[in-house]
Amino acid sequence: MRLFVAVLPPVEALQGLADAVAPVRGLPGADRLRWTPADAWHLTLAFLGEVPAERVPELEVALAEVAEGHPVHTLRLAGGGRFGDRVLWAGVEGQDWALRRLAEAVYEATAEVAGESDAFRFHPHLTLARAGSGRGRRRAEQRTAAVELDALVGALEGYRGPPWEAAELHLMLSAHEGGTVRYTSLCSCPLARWEA
Repeated sequence: MRLFVAVLPPVEALQGLADAVAPVRGLPGADRLRWTPADAWHLTLAFLGEVPAERVPELEVALAEVAEGHPVHTLRLAGGGRFGDRVLWAGVEGQDWALRRLAEAVYEATAEVAGESDAFRFHPHLTLARAGSGRGRRRAEQRTAAVELDALVGALEGYRGPPWEAAELHLMLSAHEGGTVRYTSLCSCPLARWEA
């Protein structure tokens, strides 16, 4: 089973971002990207990779413990950026420090199952689109793609979506079906609601 752990923004936040992204998709270069469907948008906290099904109950317990130790926090989807010439993403604002702490705790709780040995690295973002494989592309074409991605990022720069509560984390299954990837929540773990 190909698994990851994520926070799922609510429909209102996703709709606001979808409205902001719609005109961006008409800009030069956008047609060469593979756009992630809005119903698949999420904030990945940790990618676990291939995990045997018999380890899922262990992961569910570990994630429930993590969730109990981290509070609900307020976020908003805002702005945009890119990873090299490959990925266009929407950013996250608000109590992103709480999201970072949550991601680090998830990473630590799942490292043994995921087999992670690299240092913890987390950049809160929501992937909007990916470029093709890039194999066989000439250097000049790559530069053009980077310039076009910069224009797409610039078009998202002023976007600030509605604030929303990150109130649970999800253990997600990623499955390929008929050429598309489908994400399914296997379990959700509510974050803590601590009294002030």
